[in-house]
Amino acid sequence: MSNENTAEKPSINSVLKESLGNVNIAGSDVAAAVKQDNMVVVDYKMVTFSLAGKDYAIDIMKVKEIAKAGRFTYVPNALPFVLGVYNLRGEIIPIIDLRLFFNIEMPEREYDALENMLIVSIGELTFGVVVDEIDKVVGIQKSSINPPHPLFGDINIKYIQGVVEVNNRLYILLDIEKIFGSKADNKSSENAVVREMSARIANSSGAASGKKQGAKAAAPAAPKVEKVDYSFVVDSLASMRKFSASALNDKWMQVRYKEWEQERGKNKTQLQNPADADLFLKKFYSPFSGTWWDKTYADSIFKALPDNAAKQIVVWNPGCGKGAETYSLACILKKRYPESKIRIYAHEVDLLSISNAPLLAVPGEVANDWYAPYITKKANGDFTFTQEIRDSIMFEYHDCANTNNLPSCDIIFARDVLSFLPESSQQTIVADFSEKLKGNGIVFLGQNESLEENPNWSAKTVGTVTIFGKK
Repeated sequence: MSNENTAEKPSINSVLKESLGNVNIAGSDVAAAVKQDNMVVVDYKMVTFSLAGKDYAIDIMKVKEIAKAGRFTYVPNALPFVLGVYNLRGEIIPIIDLRLFFNIEMPEREYDALENMLIVSIGELTFGVVVDEIDKVVGIQKSSINPPHPLFGDINIKYIQGVVEVNNRLYILLDIEKIFGSKADNKSSENAVVREMSARIANSSGAASGKKQGAKAAAPAAPKVEKVDYSFVVDSLASMRKFSASALNDKWMQVRYKEWEQERGKNKTQLQNPADADLFLKKFYSPFSGTWWDKTYADSIFKALPDNAAKQIVVWNPGCGKGAETYSLACILKKRYPESKIRIYAHEVDLLSISNAPLLAVPGEVANDWYAPYITKKANGDFTFTQEIRDSIMFEYHDCANTNNLPSCDIIFARDVLSFLPESSQQTIVADFSEKLKGNGIVFLGQNESLEENPNWSAKTVGTVTIFGKK
């Protein structure tokens, strides 16, 4: 990670002095600086820049400095808008291309091209933001910031703090914390993108997604039972297996605890070790969770898929594990929508699994089963999926609890994933599902997970499969 192509990095203070004259402003006093000019009080300052010919700005208090740099160090499996990492005077920071983040068309960049960067800080975290051109520092009255309107800019309105007109130029003021901050807690200074990049930099395999490999069919849903207190079991499951009891799985937990009590005895229900936790959760997993599907189950998913004449079917598959389920889903989608282009965004936080998923070997017994129309044989005799199936899947290292830049989805396939996340993250992701899902889209959850208690969702059972849609 070399800094050979790094030009002089003027500090924000020098930019301020150039823009505002000989006013002596210390970095910590920027927000408090006030200039009296024709009875106009400047109480807010923003750094302005351009993206695709349009004027944007961010709060100057979020900007540490400006810089020009290139030759960023590539990081495998990074999100499309992450250019890599960069050594900023000994500190390794991720570099985010704001143009790619907002899906703005741009010419192909050269590897060693110098880029204009804003070095941005949120809390204790720092990262570089690449833009087209950095303009100047503009001082305004905070009261002159108008609410955003969907017509302004080419980006989602939720990322716009407001709009302001200065000297006949209209600036779109971006909310940098909402763009890169944690969706689960907007007050948190922890940055989702930085956390993800830091995990890769440290060569971490990530936290377990909670996707249990090799689990077979779960017991059918049982009728409602009288609510019982199983809080001590909840605590044990959370600490031993990261399983979070919540409204998402409460119905199953009530039934399972009653079964557990009968199996162990009324006063022997405490989970003593991880083996007990695994035994308790054995009946939770969906049929063929993390493994190749048999024909009966594949047919049940096929029947649950709604009619859709779209030219492209977009699917989000968080917690894709080692990839067997994702390939199975891709084959069923191609069978159900033969005239459509299938695009599956398969996400996983286990770095080893997601790295090997594109190379997943197909066993002979699988290749000769219902998968056969989508299988080809290589010269060495091994089986693999056809190019069309492989091209339909984009495997990415990504934590679904963090910000992502997915297009609107027709289908979200997230079996046995949400229950292994903290309850606050479950709520955040379900809200994200609602935001990303098309009006006629559907969500597949685990067999023992449900959104029926959520007033914003409706449930529909087709055969043995329950799907959820927005009300």
